[in-house]
Amino acid sequence: MDSVRALTEDRIRIELRAARRSTTPDADWGSFEARFDAEFPRLQSLFHRIYGAAADDELLQVVLDAATSWQERPADLKALDASRAMAPEWYSSNRMLGGVCYVDLYAGNFAGLRERIPSFRELGLTYLHLMPLFLAPSENSDGGYAVSSYRHVDPALGTMDELADLARELRENGIALVVDFIFNHTSNEHEWARRAIAGDPDYEGFYWIYPDRDMPDAYEQTVREIFPDDHPGSFVQLEDGRWIWATFHSFQWDLNYRNPRVFRAMAGEMLYLANQGVDIVRMDAVAFIWKQLGTTCESLPEAHLLLQAFNAVCRLAAPSLLFKSEAIVHPDEVVQYIDRNECQLSYNPLQMALIWNSLATRDASLLAQALERRHEIPEGTAWVNYVRSHDDIGWTFSDEDAAELGIDGSDHRRFLNAFFVNRFPGSFARGVPFQDNPRTGDCRISGTTASLAGLEAGDGAAVARILLAHSIILSTGGIPLLYLGDEVGQLNDYSYLSDPAKAGDSRWVGRPAYPADRYADRRDPATDAGKVFAGLTHLIDVRKRTPEFAGGRLIPFHTNNPHVLGYQRPGLLDGEDSTVVALANVADTPQHVSAETLSGLPTTALELIGGQQTLLAAGITLEPHGVRWYRL
Repeated sequence: MDSVRALTEDRIRIELRAARRSTTPDADWGSFEARFDAEFPRLQSLFHRIYGAAADDELLQVVLDAATSWQERPADLKALDASRAMAPEWYSSNRMLGGVCYVDLYAGNFAGLRERIPSFRELGLTYLHLMPLFLAPSENSDGGYAVSSYRHVDPALGTMDELADLARELRENGIALVVDFIFNHTSNEHEWARRAIAGDPDYEGFYWIYPDRDMPDAYEQTVREIFPDDHPGSFVQLEDGRWIWATFHSFQWDLNYRNPRVFRAMAGEMLYLANQGVDIVRMDAVAFIWKQLGTTCESLPEAHLLLQAFNAVCRLAAPSLLFKSEAIVHPDEVVQYIDRNECQLSYNPLQMALIWNSLATRDASLLAQALERRHEIPEGTAWVNYVRSHDDIGWTFSDEDAAELGIDGSDHRRFLNAFFVNRFPGSFARGVPFQDNPRTGDCRISGTTASLAGLEAGDGAAVARILLAHSIILSTGGIPLLYLGDEVGQLNDYSYLSDPAKAGDSRWVGRPAYPADRYADRRDPATDAGKVFAGLTHLIDVRKRTPEFAGGRLIPFHTNNPHVLGYQRPGLLDGEDSTVVALANVADTPQHVSAETLSGLPTTALELIGGQQTLLAAGITLEPHGVRWYRL
């Protein structure tokens, strides 16, 4: 086996020398060769585990593509690669703050978004996730998640050159650009898809196409339906009678990663985007990318190997590019994707769901349990913590964890679904059901933070709930992510119901257009927008001045009060060990943390949000939805 590998490496080195351009500086080429020496053995091992040694010709082409891409990489991006190599965990800073938006809804187009950069800096953004912006079907594209080309953006937004210019300007303002890389599927309008169904032998194997129902029926014995309202099962029928795999919508066709040419093609698209100035790619639907008959076709070992192989390719040609995992699955599966060599960043859907659970139940026990058991992730990785996203809210907590607290998971999900769509007496929430099933009570929840927290209902505690929820994502470590507009308390937008292309997807209720009136009020403390903005920007500012909030280390702090969440964030302050204790009261009534509970702490501590020395020896009473950050 060693001789085979040595022969393969010799061949690749000869091919690489031929691929070097005469204009490529020695230093540039030397850095590529050094990374090749470090990464190729791992990449080849992964490729063999996925495809076998018979795919070495395709592996050679992948490496040559990477060499070409590196030589085409702009000089400023190579400089960024070098600087981030010196600070590889730059994304773990307590100054990191993320924002997410749809370009068209928030700013119209790329030119409009560039005009918003001063307001991004005012808020303190260092990370901007632009929702799907590539060419997609005009009628229904699942919010852009049905990609028709990875090299062309939606013409209504601008051009790829304009996106590269935007990325450069963001970078100059200290803001990293994040885009979605939808790599489980393409739209049915993608050139690859058109060629595949036309019988082009170079592309027919890019998708899962069958002449009859035999294989689809066999696969559907064990895979689950994701969008039953769109189509039953996981396959849809083509006009010629054949069947093609479509896990999600009927116009989103799954790519066949058993074909190494698909890997090569998608690696090329990823490197192309990296060279436009993209810093982080959100790896969409990571759990679904490998299919195996007789399994659920979710979170299979090969999915992890593929992510690691994509990572190895990027280390060759775009070494500072980061991967962010989007895996809205069981908590035990979410963490499997988080690794320095797989996905360095990951959404934290469990924390998000349990923040809302705590506000609904006025009990923080499930969230406290999750922070104790499920918060820790490998060194060199970070959570992306969020109160809500562009998507629906699903209740992804572990039934086993809930059972330990005397909670029946199935019954509790029914309660949460009812509560957040105002079907439970006394609910403050005004969410909208998504994929509602009245027979089973199952659904997921759509809505803006403000509407879910009670602002739409006129609940007087809504602003405090909004700030409490954000205080948790700001203080638990990793990158806090705001859905832009929520910082001024934007409400649900029901106008989607009058748009035929959106009316069937209630998630659009939580994707309002830029709330200009609320931004205009953000400096007025008499308005809801002003109260939310002032409170949230103060928390952001305090976080920036709290180095203990860097990194992700978190130690539970048991408050002995189920209504009060507690945790400790140990770190360094001016080179000395320091710890911040965070407390949050999720109840609608004042709650006390006793002197006995606090007896292990100093008698006084600086409360960072209020900026005052506080006596702890007598215990602490927190107002309804009150938050405290104590530096010990």
